[in-house]
Amino acid sequence: MILLSISLHAQIAYDHVSNKSVSIGSYGRVGADWSFENGRTIGRRLNLNNMGSIGGRMEEQDYLEVAPSFRFRPKEGDSTEINAQVRLSLYSNSLTGFANTSTTNLGGLTLAIPEMFVQARNIGGKDLNIWVGARLYRGPDLHIADHFYFNDHSGQGFGVEYKKTRFAQIFVTSTDTTATVPPYFYLNIKTGTPSTALRQRMVYVLEHDIDVNKENRITLLAEYHNMPDGDFDVEIDSIEQTVNFPSDRGYVLGARINTKFKKMRKGSFNDFSIRYGTGIANGGDGGLSKTWLTYGAPDLETLSFKKAYSLAIVNHAVFNLSENNTLNPYIVFTQSRGAADSKHMAETYFGKEVFNRKQDFTIGARDEIYFSDFFHLATELHYSQRKDGTNPIASMLKFSVIPIYVPTGKKDIWARPHIRFVASVAKYNDFAKETLYSPYLEFTGPKSWGTYFGVKAEWWIWN
Repeated sequence: MILLSISLHAQIAYDHVSNKSVSIGSYGRVGADWSFENGRTIGRRLNLNNMGSIGGRMEEQDYLEVAPSFRFRPKEGDSTEINAQVRLSLYSNSLTGFANTSTTNLGGLTLAIPEMFVQARNIGGKDLNIWVGARLYRGPDLHIADHFYFNDHSGQGFGVEYKKTRFAQIFVTSTDTTATVPPYFYLNIKTGTPSTALRQRMVYVLEHDIDVNKENRITLLAEYHNMPDGDFDVEIDSIEQTVNFPSDRGYVLGARINTKFKKMRKGSFNDFSIRYGTGIANGGDGGLSKTWLTYGAPDLETLSFKKAYSLAIVNHAVFNLSENNTLNPYIVFTQSRGAADSKHMAETYFGKEVFNRKQDFTIGARDEIYFSDFFHLATELHYSQRKDGTNPIASMLKFSVIPIYVPTGKKDIWARPHIRFVASVAKYNDFAKETLYSPYLEFTGPKSWGTYFGVKAEWWIWN
């Protein structure tokens, strides 16, 4: 069988394959929703804009992952574990459900391949691992907010791990000419004909675990980001100025401490992380934590992100209070600024204005009561606020009641599949209301209250 390790105490979510040949795993969520606002489906989050699922994920749209894994046998007597894995993901490009659309429809389904890699683990029995390819190389997530915090290094590259130390090099590339900051492309005029060519960012990642004792583990994180010159042989002039740029760089330092509570029921833990990124490594917005997703505007005089930074703090805990009750609280805080001097809006390399500073804070919790092996009742309370530039604070307070049928009959917050009824209500402050600062408000117009009702299913399985 294939067992994808999702241990909340692991620093990287490894996939451990133990089948003899081929296995398959899957994650998915699907459902239907409606609103009393207009008597039909809206399919939009109640959360604030640019926050993703931070603030609660119960309104997320349909999503599917299928991950076949192929195991290779090493030579006789060799303990090396070898496997190749592909992960396919499918999601809607708009707000449509899966049932009545396809990849050929306008705004229909999108097929992606976030993983395709080969890895060899425990090489020669020496606790040495190597991998090459495209991989979701990241630690555990803050599940109720669908937020992979601290060390999401997902991308294409390679990695080497030895005992408690991990090194990876990620090659970030893009030919998206609509991107605002920083451009990964440049104008190649060596041939005499202008054409868009690829420009890469190199991300070097180093992590090391320190076991303080049986209950506490510290993970140290360091990253170096480098983006080369747009074109070494072409001088910047008035024609190429907007597409040829000097090199730029960024740095990241972080620490994470995972604590298991031995005096509480098994599975109880607290996870605290802090991370600081500078320059082009100040990423982390929209519910994503990847440091290479650079935030803000550049300094157009120096053509760099030298003065940019981002501070991210996350605390995530699970308390198994009794056989019949689990509490799952969390806090997310992020403060970011770009390299421009402006405290509000500033121009990017392509003249588009973006916010150059932002601060967001979210606190929330899920309480899950196990009335029986098969029936659970979850309640969630989230408060989220965000300040873009010098704008007033936009805030949302959301409460959800989620009766859950668990067909596997397990009293466990991680038991799946779930069949759920979701009822959520959100209260927005005046600024969020007036500026339509929520996907829900963008659809309904300015309102102080938002509602969401739906029947949903979620699963993960690795066979």
